[in-house]
Amino acid sequence: MKIGLIVNPIAGMGGRVGLKGTDGQDILEQAISKGAVPEASLKTKKALTKLVSLGDDVELVTYPLDMGENPVKEAGLSPKVIEIEKSTLLGKTTPEDTVKGAQKLLEYGVDLLIFSGGDGTARNIYDAIGTKIPTIGIPAGVKIHSAVFGTSPDRAGELVLEYCKGNKVPVREREVMDIDEKAFRAGRVSAELHGYLQVPEREGLVQSLKSSGGPGEGVATTHIADHVIAYMKKDTYYLIGPGTTTRRIMERLGLDYTLLGVDIVYNNELICKDAGEREILDIILGKNAHIVVTIIGGQGYIFGRGNQQFSPSVLKEVKKRNITVIAPQEKLASLGGESLLIDTGDSDINHYLSGYYRVVVGYEREIMYPAKG
Repeated sequence: MKIGLIVNPIAGMGGRVGLKGTDGQDILEQAISKGAVPEASLKTKKALTKLVSLGDDVELVTYPLDMGENPVKEAGLSPKVIEIEKSTLLGKTTPEDTVKGAQKLLEYGVDLLIFSGGDGTARNIYDAIGTKIPTIGIPAGVKIHSAVFGTSPDRAGELVLEYCKGNKVPVREREVMDIDEKAFRAGRVSAELHGYLQVPEREGLVQSLKSSGGPGEGVATTHIADHVIAYMKKDTYYLIGPGTTTRRIMERLGLDYTLLGVDIVYNNELICKDAGEREILDIILGKNAHIVVTIIGGQGYIFGRGNQQFSPSVLKEVKKRNITVIAPQEKLASLGGESLLIDTGDSDINHYLSGYYRVVVGYEREIMYPAKG
């Protein structure tokens, strides 16, 4: 079997520094100036290590350096490398490079295409190949609304392994979504369906499509917010994560907020709006801190999707006992009994954060619910 691989080296770089994405050269430069570092290659390596047992049963075809070659070799595999223009290798990859790369791999005759990135990369892959061959996404971006990714890099690798072993993994069309990053940074989520990719499916290994809140969530979120505020401790920094459910807390406190970032509250006052990882750590190191986070409807993520500012370093500092998860019961019900999900990029932190949480679903109402990394 021939497997093609394309890595978007800059995917996810804007997450920890609070930029909501990395689309466009100007945003990439902002991310770098804020201290962002590439992460896609490392996440790709995690996925590919699952394939070592296949040995010579597969031919892995990819592009030079961080577009594929490096993580493949670091995972202990031997790739066939297709040469491309050198300018593409200097941190200047563009959507056009991804499209051309996918088309070239299709012409090469790959049976399965793996890509590493976020929704923008998924859209590029769709533009290039449509539904011509099966595709699996390794989640490495900031925006991951599409239903074409593994639930984590490790599980994306497990899915590829299952498919390559010929274990009768069904393949079906799954949605490619993307949002307007400019509107996203302004606090507006404008998601559009751009098409479908053929994706192998195995329960628990592929993430679901992100869903919007239902009509009955308004009153529930108010009750949840009042509960959180009633139990806020004095002289403690509260890190309020992104989302419409968490937004209600800021509204009930009468504070300014960012819908899609992390706001820091101390003694009912706004200390920092739309904080990145660096600002969070500067404020909370050695102090009492508490995280309030909600779940992504339909998917169940509490860390690792849209809130990468809660990095492994931040989560180590805050500790699991100081994390409050909030969600209307309707949103929990949309998970169909599946666990909450954690994908921080650090396996040890994922394991540490796994277990049961008291999820606040109303005023003085909590439900014990499991989470796994």
